[in-house]
Amino acid sequence: MSVEVWTFLFVTISFMLYLYIGWRSRVRDSQGFFVADRGVPAIANGAATAADWMSAASFISMAGLISFLGYDGSIYLMGWTGGYVLLALLLAPYLRKFGKYTVPDFVGDRYYSNVARIVAAIAAIFVSLTYVAGQMRGVGIVFSRFLQVDVSTGVVIGMVIVGFFAVLGGMKGITWTQVAQYSVLIIAYLIPAIAIAILLTGNPIPQLAFTFSDIVDKLNQVQLDLGFQEYTQPFANKSMLDVLFITIALMVGTAGLPHVIVRFYTVPNVRSARYSAGWALLFIAILYTTAPAVAAFARYNLIDSLHDHKIEEVRQLDWATKWENTGLLAFEDKNGDGKIELTPDKNTNEIEIDRDIIVLSTPEVAKLAPWVVALVAAGGLAAALSTASGLLLVISSSIAHDLYYRMIDPGASESRRVMVGRIMVGFAIAIAGYFGINPPGFVAQVVAFAFGLAAASFFPVIILGVFDKRTNREGAIAGMLVGLIFTATYIIGVKFYGMDTWFFGVSAEGIGTVGMALNFVVTLVVSRLTPAPPAEIQEMVEILRTPGDEPPALVEVGEEELD
Repeated sequence: MSVEVWTFLFVTISFMLYLYIGWRSRVRDSQGFFVADRGVPAIANGAATAADWMSAASFISMAGLISFLGYDGSIYLMGWTGGYVLLALLLAPYLRKFGKYTVPDFVGDRYYSNVARIVAAIAAIFVSLTYVAGQMRGVGIVFSRFLQVDVSTGVVIGMVIVGFFAVLGGMKGITWTQVAQYSVLIIAYLIPAIAIAILLTGNPIPQLAFTFSDIVDKLNQVQLDLGFQEYTQPFANKSMLDVLFITIALMVGTAGLPHVIVRFYTVPNVRSARYSAGWALLFIAILYTTAPAVAAFARYNLIDSLHDHKIEEVRQLDWATKWENTGLLAFEDKNGDGKIELTPDKNTNEIEIDRDIIVLSTPEVAKLAPWVVALVAAGGLAAALSTASGLLLVISSSIAHDLYYRMIDPGASESRRVMVGRIMVGFAIAIAGYFGINPPGFVAQVVAFAFGLAAASFFPVIILGVFDKRTNREGAIAGMLVGLIFTATYIIGVKFYGMDTWFFGVSAEGIGTVGMALNFVVTLVVSRLTPAPPAEIQEMVEILRTPGDEPPALVEVGEEELD
């Protein structure tokens, strides 16, 4: 059977499984819709968290960026995995003990202010929309290749599918669907990685093949022969300062991502939150230790398959023709010799390849069986759909629960709150779809912007909210606003309006570190210059840090304090 037939078969079977799980897990009350009735076992929540966190950026784009950046691409590995450890150790248990639905819920109650709640909700929506745009782009690329449609049409197809899953079962349905999606994506990632490791090195374990074979030495030599820097050359594509700042932004951004944090509200107690964090780290490590090997194998295979080959012969290859039809791969015979030349000089380089197609195209380039190629497509869709669904629930809960229920209509019924949440999912999909069709960068770059925004807005107020009882509402509000506005302005200016990277050359992906530092400074300074939080709030923070599962009694404050 052809790749397309296998793809249709795998995608149909996996989608039917997701639909069945979503239908069986459908909910009608707000606790089921927003936090899955707080009844998810630790190991299942670990798998769901891993699927939620390992998005299209991890599955589709990360290895592609590492493949092109070489050593400097390790920022994504260090930042995202380090950030998850930070989240698991510093934040997850305390937020679970607090016992609320969302991050804006925590901010609003901890800082005894509806203004703080609104700012946090807006930040959650902004961060999640940026992140989900990257997922829409990833879905569009998969459909573009395997349905032979343009990327825009692929994004629209993805919008319909993602919206259906998010609306149907809420957090409960999404959680159990994500358990299945993790199984699909990790199998889809490992099988081709193992096959290519055997082909190139004879070692079936990708991590060992990458570390102990001569494949990296060969790749380094090939790169030098073509005029590139060695694949393992440090800081060849980014400055040391930019690498540091991007890594920090990704790390603390991970710890502030609202759609990952909310996963720890779905387990029964604090102990389960800790265990699920450990399980998730194990599940995540399986893919993240494989990605560097996939990146090196893909780079070597692409050079070997394309450089110095006749363009007409390459275009006769089925995979090259179909990727060229999507517009994500292009050849141009600039010197008229009929051969493809790969060089670091843009004026003479004759290959244009979108980094987001590296993982999806590698099994075809390596001439693996059609069913393996199709399995990767199903895995890419699983990765994008799982994260997109979780992000849409964050947007939905931020509007329906934190703004509508807590601010506009406190007497709203369960069914009305769920209905508002589902309507908001539709609006969010439309906006994310637009940016999926008109992205400001590659999938992993778009996602990196979201991490920077999360780092600059949420991380300081959550950390200080747990560990510094002197931090007050005035400081939290000022810090979030300064961090978010500064970071968003820099990213938008650099990516859309041609602004120079004026802060010591730090890129848009790394500026979230500066925004986070500004947030910390402003929050601490303003908090010390304004009245301390009420005594009952400070007592609540003390209880929150005390070991045990009992949540602190939430303080009822008067309307004059909720300003």
